[in-house]
Amino acid sequence: MKIHVSKSVKSLCSPHGRRAWLSCVAIAAVSVLSLGGVTTAAQAQDGWPNKPIRLVVPFTPGGVTDTSARLVAEYLGKRLGQNVVVDNKPGASGTIGTSLVKSAAPDGYTLVLGFDGTLVIAPHVLVKLPFDTLKDFTSIGKIGDATLILVAHPDAPVKSLADVIAVSKSTPGGLSFGTSGTGGTPHIAGELLKLKTGAKLVHVPYKGGSQAMTDVVGGTIPLVYTAVAGAHGFVKSGKLHAVAVSSAQRSSSLPDVPTFIEAGVPDFVVNSWVGLLAPANLPPAIANRLNADLNAVLNDPAVRERLRILGIDATPGSAEQFREEMRRDLARYGQVVKAAGISVE
Repeated sequence: MKIHVSKSVKSLCSPHGRRAWLSCVAIAAVSVLSLGGVTTAAQAQDGWPNKPIRLVVPFTPGGVTDTSARLVAEYLGKRLGQNVVVDNKPGASGTIGTSLVKSAAPDGYTLVLGFDGTLVIAPHVLVKLPFDTLKDFTSIGKIGDATLILVAHPDAPVKSLADVIAVSKSTPGGLSFGTSGTGGTPHIAGELLKLKTGAKLVHVPYKGGSQAMTDVVGGTIPLVYTAVAGAHGFVKSGKLHAVAVSSAQRSSSLPDVPTFIEAGVPDFVVNSWVGLLAPANLPPAIANRLNADLNAVLNDPAVRERLRILGIDATPGSAEQFREEMRRDLARYGQVVKAAGISVE
């Protein structure tokens, strides 16, 4: 019997007897074949990405979420060597665009800008939701936190959080606060404040943050809960008075404004966040590559500064950290929504 052995396999074995030599050849051949399989898989993986990547933004163009997505897409595309193309798919509080990505192929060519209002509040507020936040998506990484702030009209008798609580309790019917809409993060923050302090606050939902800001500046309502980015100019010009921010630390853009914790409400931290996700079952190698490149983008000083101007503090970290935060927020906000009796058909 004549055995043909390749030079690569033959070089691995020394002729210490025919039986030992044959055994060595068999083992070495299997090893070479296995390595060949690994190499082929690695080569296939190395081919990603070889075409543009679609980033679905489930909101209209021009807002803070859209602008932050376009910034990240620009720099992420440079690192990946392919264009990351923003595709706006607004509607139903972000659930339409988000559900489109749920149904996309998990090949790394379709991503979605995840928003806390859509992913961890909507599941408790909306009667029907076309996706499961934790089961239907692969978390890539968190982009950043948008600090929220409670602001008041200068003529309102509320210069501090203690004033807000006291005046709300002594005002027949309570004290009104406006937000960008029912079930948004500012609304949930206001309801959580009620639960923690006993304040008599009455929610006034608007069809957008800008309408709420117009009314509080005009004195139609006394309070608005909103993102720092939308209130910053009004606070600086004296058209609004800042009561407190609901971040863990003071806002770098409004350093004189106390946090709710400093104002006497322990553990009161409510930020609005954005992040990147992909369809479930994304290959780990692609997910890891995306996370690493996203973190590199978020550590770029130019990107961090541009996000800061938008009112977003960059938060590079692992996909596991982002997923765990979503899990915590789902549980926490679920309790607030249930206690407040919030629901949207």
